[in-house]
Amino acid sequence: MLLILCVILVALAFEYINGFHDTANSIATVVSTKVLTPRQAVAMAAAFNLLGALWGTSVAATIGQGMVDHQFVSTATIICALLTAILWNLLTWRLGLPSSSSHALIGGLCGATLASAQTRWAVIHWAVLNPATHQWDGLWPKVIVPMLISPVAGIFGGFLLMSLLLVLLRRLTPRLINQLFGRLQLGSAACMGFSHGTNDAQKTMGIIALVLFTATRDGTLAHLPGVLRFLLTPEFKVAFWIKTACALTMAAGTAAGGWRIIKTLGHKMVKLQPIHGFAAETTAASIIAIASHWGMPLSTTHVISSSIMGVGATKRLSAVKWGIVGKMVWAWVLTIPLTALVAYALQYLLRLAAGPR
Repeated sequence: MLLILCVILVALAFEYINGFHDTANSIATVVSTKVLTPRQAVAMAAAFNLLGALWGTSVAATIGQGMVDHQFVSTATIICALLTAILWNLLTWRLGLPSSSSHALIGGLCGATLASAQTRWAVIHWAVLNPATHQWDGLWPKVIVPMLISPVAGIFGGFLLMSLLLVLLRRLTPRLINQLFGRLQLGSAACMGFSHGTNDAQKTMGIIALVLFTATRDGTLAHLPGVLRFLLTPEFKVAFWIKTACALTMAAGTAAGGWRIIKTLGHKMVKLQPIHGFAAETTAASIIAIASHWGMPLSTTHVISSSIMGVGATKRLSAVKWGIVGKMVWAWVLTIPLTALVAYALQYLLRLAAGPR
């Protein structure tokens, strides 16, 4: 029982770190355009992250059910996945790189499960047709394909929306445009915070629901006292208390801020005005909302970063600092394989320490 509580605490620690690591996703542009102060932006992002986190469980179900074979998932497997994701988040935060917390968690879960199954690749659900929904689930359709498509959609979506705005507003003065979009950007930033909550917070919900389901299945929670019977999960489901705990934890993490990544997204990539911030946030929030509806654990970092690139490219291609972009792309590409490798090694070492069964 103590081990299960520790796993839940580690999962919530990941959620907290995810909150301040990914705060920049929803507020970097509104801070860099000086529409809001950092303190005001963080408070708004925390509030809308909280609301978004309480909205639906499609992404949580994908993380908890759609990635790996439950038969080879144990509490130790989940701990290895979470620790790996936390280490990756702290490393990239320290370097100021807007990497994906989602992909770090997914890579960690796949790597640790693979080690638990003694490198049987079939334990990873690459692509499975769900008979209930008639949709394809698994790593390829729900993670890899969106990972490749979403940055492209962000770049082209941001470029097209910004180009359309420039055409429609070409007769207005720059001062009037800044005043107008200074107000409109409040709405786009709120939408970005909400959509971030609907996608990112649900990943930890899925992990906590999975560990309780695993512990109930293997009998670890068989002798719970009556007051803790609510932890029993004979079938996979995301209970309301899990949603609430994760939502509040992410909001608290968001309130802590993530200034290193804000600096990268809001200042280093391209210089932004309120109209650019509005276009980038609107594009990113729309893409994330669609992905959340379909249960895709999208990288909000990839989407907002690529949207900023697309918006910045409307000025001129040289306005985007492609050297910074190159470092970010490397972080994106390496996240899943590196976290999978680290989690695999941690789980393998635990199996060796435990000895033969």
